Amino acid sequence: MDKILEAVVMSSYPNNVKQGLVRRVIEAAKQPMDSEQCWSMLELSTKLYLTGDTKYKREVGKEVLEVYGHYHPEEFEEFFNVRFLLSLLQEGYGPLGKRSHYVLDYIQLGLQFVLESSSANSIFSLLRIEVLRKICERPSPKQCAKISKLLTQHPQCIPVGKHQLLFCQQLIRCIGHFQCVSEGEEEIMEFLEQVNKVSGLLQRIWRTQSSTILPSLKELFTIISSTEEQEAPSNALASVVQFVPLELMDGVIRNLTNDDSITDVQMMMAIGRMIDWVSWPLGKNIDKWIIALLKGLAAVKKFSILIEVTLSKIEKVLSKLLYPIVREGALSVLQYMLLSFQHSHEAFHLLLPHIPRLVASLKKEDSNSATSSLEQLAELIHCMFFRFSGFPDLYEPVLEAIKALPIPNEDRIKHLLGQNAWTSQKNELACFYPRLASKSETGKIGLINLGNTCYMNSIIQSLFMASDFRHSVLNLTEGNSQPLMTKLQWLFAFLEHSQRPAISPESFLSASWPPWFTPGAQQDCSEYLKYLLDRLHEEEKTGKRIYQKLKESSLMSQAVEHHYLHKTLIEKMFGGKMMTKIRCLKCLNVSSREEVFTDLSLAFPPSDRNMCRSTSILPVEEIGPQFIEPPENAGQPTGSPWMQRKAPMAADPAALPMLVETLGFQEAGEAANPLGGNDIGVDKAKDPLLAFGEQACAPKDSRSVPDLINYFLSPERLTAENKYHCENCASLQDAEKVAELTEGPHYLILTLLRFSFDPRTMKRKKILDNVSIPVVLKLPILVAPEETEVCQCGKDSAPPGSGFMSVVYDLCSVVVHSGISSESGHYYCYSRECTDAVPRGQPRDGTPKLASDKQLDVEIQWYLFNDTRVSFSSFESVSNVTSFFPKDTAYVLFYRQRPGRQSCLLHEALAEAGRLHGEPSLHKDLMEAISKDNILYLQEQEKEARNRAAYISALPKSPLWWRDLDRDKDDDSSSGGCSPAAGGGGSGSFHGLVF
Repeated sequence: MDKILEAVVMSSYPNNVKQGLVRRVIEAAKQPMDSEQCWSMLELSTKLYLTGDTKYKREVGKEVLEVYGHYHPEEFEEFFNVRFLLSLLQEGYGPLGKRSHYVLDYIQLGLQFVLESSSANSIFSLLRIEVLRKICERPSPKQCAKISKLLTQHPQCIPVGKHQLLFCQQLIRCIGHFQCVSEGEEEIMEFLEQVNKVSGLLQRIWRTQSSTILPSLKELFTIISSTEEQEAPSNALASVVQFVPLELMDGVIRNLTNDDSITDVQMMMAIGRMIDWVSWPLGKNIDKWIIALLKGLAAVKKFSILIEVTLSKIEKVLSKLLYPIVREGALSVLQYMLLSFQHSHEAFHLLLPHIPRLVASLKKEDSNSATSSLEQLAELIHCMFFRFSGFPDLYEPVLEAIKALPIPNEDRIKHLLGQNAWTSQKNELACFYPRLASKSETGKIGLINLGNTCYMNSIIQSLFMASDFRHSVLNLTEGNSQPLMTKLQWLFAFLEHSQRPAISPESFLSASWPPWFTPGAQQDCSEYLKYLLDRLHEEEKTGKRIYQKLKESSLMSQAVEHHYLHKTLIEKMFGGKMMTKIRCLKCLNVSSREEVFTDLSLAFPPSDRNMCRSTSILPVEEIGPQFIEPPENAGQPTGSPWMQRKAPMAADPAALPMLVETLGFQEAGEAANPLGGNDIGVDKAKDPLLAFGEQACAPKDSRSVPDLINYFLSPERLTAENKYHCENCASLQDAEKVAELTEGPHYLILTLLRFSFDPRTMKRKKILDNVSIPVVLKLPILVAPEETEVCQCGKDSAPPGSGFMSVVYDLCSVVVHSGISSESGHYYCYSRECTDAVPRGQPRDGTPKLASDKQLDVEIQWYLFNDTRVSFSSFESVSNVTSFFPKDTAYVLFYRQRPGRQSCLLHEALAEAGRLHGEPSLHKDLMEAISKDNILYLQEQEKEARNRAAYISALPKSPLWWRDLDRDKDDDSSSGGCSPAAGGGGSGSFHGLVF
């Protein structure tokens, strides 16, 4: 019968014809027959099953084996003996070089017919040893899956005792060697199925023998933490972790992170490879184990490991959000990595270039998974904006990409940031913060944040960029008896000449610290600036008094006397004067008081106060010194602050008030006066007041700096509980108070009073109104009549007899506060250097010709200073920052006065000093200190580079993860459930996902 069957199977008849003949042979086999015939048929069917070159032949062999196993059990048991099985497992079946791949399938098929036989236990014992040997030989995923299938179906064959533990460990090692060599989706799906069968066997063993779990996990950690492997272990190991009971997680992680025998390099290697497991599809709980290990490392303060791993892996994790099949786990890991990395913006900033493309891809996918992920991603991004504010140029493209997505409230943001930080002790991470490889491309140097000291850093950078002040500070002589100014000189010198990307202002902070400030808490930068300037001023005044006493004892030369009895540096640079006049409305008596100031604090007008009115009488918001209407019988001389409030007559040029103005771009040589010329008429088209109203008025419901200055200079009515005590009347009377600027400072500092006390909440709240900032500002200064002919340096002379003149200021720094409270948030600043440099080709004479506004704005580079980071910026960014980021508002402004009639002496002195001395020359001790520190920095860089190279080399090499994002960008036609866009196929994308 065996010959007949062989002849039929090997014949060239069609399969349907052969199938009929085979059926007859099989039916005949169900009848009793002698032992020899059975052996012949079993040998033939074994040959067909193991070496058949077609699927049909193997199917015939299988059918015959099953019939003989069922109808001839004794003969089958005799044939399917231990010796035969040992031969199959150790030597294989078939010609040399063409051994059959179906031996394990054959054994699994035959085992079902000998389970109740007397030889069953011997067969099981043999298989327990042989499967362990096979696994130790590192079979292919396909063969390993067949072993797993065999053992899952026949658990009696699973090794027992010590061999069982060894089997589990070797099986994990075997999985670590799995690689999928094909990029076809069908082949990959087959590979995933094979891996699941193998890991499923481990799960079965762990369920029955829980004592094998921890040793198995230890073996797994040994594999992924090894630094000696030439090839990284397979991501298929992720399939093992998903079956570890979660109740063991805490103990496992605690043991790992507290094991002193595990080096940092090994731990970094292990966690790096675990993070790569987010690529493994369909794995359960993998993200939970990754996050648990990251938290465990934070608990034992392994911050260097966390930093290196986060910075090297976070971009890859982000790229996996493109794939629906792994998106949920990848997003969980990304959320923890970002929300825990709070000591530095580095990790978040690595993702910024990729986020807009990722968001666009998720929007295009338009699935529930993509929509949910987009909302979670947007929430995460807003948390990062809140934590690391002060980077508007970097954040604008990202903000544009997510502008249509929900914005979390501040409580939600604080909750997320609070529960995920590595540590609540900020000083524990201080040594990890300045990770800057080289100096900024701008050539400028940043300042290290010493714990909520951004308020100081922004002020120092603004003062440093005030070039006239900086040069004066750097030119101070050694031994000037001004310890705080000396520290500022050293700080400025390091900012000017250091090779470091950022320096620590710790010494200056301790010297300039206001005693009522709370260490580590956010402070008001305006309050700090006032205190700093006052300290510097008083310190220099004390020195002058000492020299005055020396002079009186004739111990001081005339040159030194002249120097020390002059104004202090703070007065020369930031000092202005203001006249406050109060006029009793009963007796019309006027009292006045002149006071000095270093900054103007500008309050916001009430919201119901209309800033623009189209009347012939100028509203108080639109002019500088205001004109309070007196009683009809009271006459005041021209130029008085109480001249009648009415439309000016053509023949009365003195009636024109001076206005706080903003200047647009002008060509060189064009008059910088919007009042335009001296010809004044009553015609509306020529009315300068109406012309100004059209030009300078801010848009409805918005504010501008001139609005706030005009409001500051507008009259205030003193009535009711606020009545004025008139000395002339000897009683409380209604009065009006007005402020006039009598001397403009060289650097005008404006503080916008954004913080007000809210009696309802008993807290200081912030006014978030957007205020437009002019790059050029005209300020009205009251001058005495006898001064009008003196030193005509500039073009902005006062109208005859008016008593006022225009002083032009150029914007040079803007300190921005990001946040909603003065006790929290972040400060950063925009700055540029404004100088009196004359454009090439212009003569330098007694009346210097200034560059136009356009030249000033375009040619002078803006910089953005945000603690350690310094970057190029633009006035456009300054102007638009609040539009993009509503909580980022201008707070302190620095303007520099252009050379004009009031400031010509100071400007000429500064210009002359610049021509004579050039760049400030530092004294010997300071130059030596800078040189030594630069050498030390280079040595530190070399040492860090060596250490970092050794550290980074330990990290597992990742595939080119960025191809995921590039692929999505370039291949818009791809689709598939496993590719960035949901749908059908996409084999290339799927292979990139898993491996």
